[in-house]
Amino acid sequence: MAHKPVGAGQTLSVSGSATTTAAFVHQTDTIRIVSVGTSCHVAVSAGSTPTAEKIDYFIRSDSESTLSVGSPGSQRVVGITTGTNTIIDFPEGTGSPFNVGDFVSLTVTNQDYYNFAHKRVNSVNNSANYNGYFNTRITVGNDSSGIVTAYNSNNYAELRSAFKVSGVTPGSTGTIYVQQVQVSGVA
Repeated sequence: MAHKPVGAGQTLSVSGSATTTAAFVHQTDTIRIVSVGTSCHVAVSAGSTPTAEKIDYFIRSDSESTLSVGSPGSQRVVGITTGTNTIIDFPEGTGSPFNVGDFVSLTVTNQDYYNFAHKRVNSVNNSANYNGYFNTRITVGNDSSGIVTAYNSNNYAELRSAFKVSGVTPGSTGTIYVQQVQVSGVA
């Protein structure tokens, strides 16, 4: 079985207390986790911040596992309204691949002060002709009220699903390496 790395990987020190990675921008349906120096249990969540427990998925010391994290969701962004919650507008005629409770990350070319990682979708409005507005818009629990520069719609912006990985050991310490991968071939 062959793996093609996707995006940047993360290293996580693990011990008897659960620790969690930073958010991954969801780009593929599989992650590869390599445990070095200890056995560990891992939990993956796209809907919240996971906390691994000693009953979660088990990886033996100095071995690896590939886990499905589901299909990534993404959508181009055509409008951003700042405030204590951030309103994201998608192109007219498209929908939202995100549901209330999903966690998302935003990337905006040339206006990186709009970027955020692993924020909760609070609402999805896809009703037709809401106050003369025909686009799908979602509200994300991201406080962008400090941004005073208007979003430039000529810049490419994309919203993607996000997830985190948590690890805990039976008591020893070690390291896990987490990388999104594309898998080809048969095991």
